[in-house]
Amino acid sequence: MTPDRLVVGISGASGVVYAMRALEALKTLGVESHVVASKAAEMTLSYEMGEKPSVLRESADVLYKQADVGAPIASGSFKTRGMLIAPCSVRTMSEIATGVTSSLLTRAADVVLKERRLLVLMVRETPFHLGHLRTMTQLAEMGAVIMPPLPAFYAHPKSVDDIVNQSVGRALDLFGLDWDGTKRWGEDLEQGRRPQARMGSRTE
Repeated sequence: MTPDRLVVGISGASGVVYAMRALEALKTLGVESHVVASKAAEMTLSYEMGEKPSVLRESADVLYKQADVGAPIASGSFKTRGMLIAPCSVRTMSEIATGVTSSLLTRAADVVLKERRLLVLMVRETPFHLGHLRTMTQLAEMGAVIMPPLPAFYAHPKSVDDIVNQSVGRALDLFGLDWDGTKRWGEDLEQGRRPQARMGSRTE
């Protein structure tokens, strides 16, 4: 039986906390995480979270080096649910769009696309210029999902953690993973609930 696996890519954009929270969620869900992080991501990890790169080895089920282009996730025969890149820098996004991949991070994303698996890019940049938008359109046409981690204020977040959890949970939803850190309209949130439908026949 093939293990339940998800590839997690981490680029050097701001927002490395999204990746770390996703790894926590995957562990809770019993999904095997296969992680590749760029050198810039390791720098961001230190700057934004005060953590050393070794925390990735502790958090991931399998951690690959960026230069390891012979890793299992570089082959389409290695089965996974797909790949989440959190956060995704413009450089990483642009390299994936061209198909000219220079690292395991972008090679793994290219493999996911060619195998028609799900690639979710939590793009971190603002504002976007026309080149960024055209690149995102190209990736969407190739089958990727562009998902900037925007706050969901309808969930009434009380902290930064709440905002991060909601973005990560909605990203995992796309892979069919139901994490309890996600607040759902019509279920967990009172203002979105509908009264129970009455049983029996209805008169017109």
